[in-house]
Amino acid sequence: MARFLRPLFRGTTYTRFLHLWVPMLVVSVWMWVEMSMPWVPALVLIPVGLIPAVRRGEGVQARLLLTPGEQGQEISVKPSATWRDRLRTVLWLEARMILGGLTAWSTVWIPALSYSLAQLASGSVPDIPVLREATPHWAFALLVPVPLVAFYGLVVGLGELITLLAHRLLGPSAAERLAALEERTERLMERTRIARELHDSIGHALTVAVVQAGAARAAGDPAFTDRALEAIEETGRTALEDLERVLGVLRESQRPVSGRPTLTDADRLLESARVSGAKVDAELTGPLDTVPGPVSREGYRILQESLTNVLRHAGPVPVRVRVTVGDGRLDLVVRNPLSAGIPGPGRGSGLRGIRERAALLGGRARTGPDEGDWQVHVELPLR
Repeated sequence: MARFLRPLFRGTTYTRFLHLWVPMLVVSVWMWVEMSMPWVPALVLIPVGLIPAVRRGEGVQARLLLTPGEQGQEISVKPSATWRDRLRTVLWLEARMILGGLTAWSTVWIPALSYSLAQLASGSVPDIPVLREATPHWAFALLVPVPLVAFYGLVVGLGELITLLAHRLLGPSAAERLAALEERTERLMERTRIARELHDSIGHALTVAVVQAGAARAAGDPAFTDRALEAIEETGRTALEDLERVLGVLRESQRPVSGRPTLTDADRLLESARVSGAKVDAELTGPLDTVPGPVSREGYRILQESLTNVLRHAGPVPVRVRVTVGDGRLDLVVRNPLSAGIPGPGRGSGLRGIRERAALLGGRARTGPDEGDWQVHVELPLR
């Protein structure tokens, strides 16, 4: 019984009932104009449904009255983009008109039937064709609730039916579903990119700070300690700038990525590695400032991750860095003496990040031992 009566206490039941009654307002006005042709409003709905903006209006009404407060709405609020959408809108308007007419009829005549049964129970003869010939009797009082229960069930059932039709006829089209899927994919890719940015930037800063702090403690030289603290301060400041930039991207989804560092800023990476104790032999050839933005930004992050891995796994060792721009591609090579602590090929999030960045730009990355050294060799096309 409690389950049966639950719709009585839901506001959705009454908003759906209101939604079913709205088309009858138009019909009521027309009936004052020409009662002999009640089918005219249904005919007029055909060209009206072909107007693209009508689908948006119907979607807004359906969301507001049929599914109020629901998360992940399956009812579109976009105008018709194809003829299929227009025809679905026409079918929706006609179905809404039919169900609205049934609701209006039941609202008037079913309660009237209960009232007529009450008249028969009280000894009066109602002026209704169905019961006009009936003989008054007190037993008719037992039947008074039956039409009201039927009306309650009809209203709830019609509300569920109109909601189901709204999902079917006003739901997103195939093109809208594809666009939503693409948008969701873009958001996931952006989240992955931001996570990778934080990993590279903050990971590099922490690695440099740890190496510098350890070297300063072991050196016992005040001058070296001062230089190490300066390096830690500068690296931390850069990491904070990167963190603020990434948080700015999260706050402003349309913010441009032009503020991200590129290979023209590689000197600060090399200097950071040098002050950490690594002997960096760098050679940057070619017009770095002409490298396309996406390639230059990803190249910077690959170089940063490569130097971070050297400091983290091999310590302050000699490092050779070669960055070459030419022949329609960017070559980036980082080599350092092989250490037992360096993870093998295919292991470690840093190496995976380097390969993923290269693959996203249509390039390739090779990492692993090479002639006694550990090598990271990345080739990126300049397009």
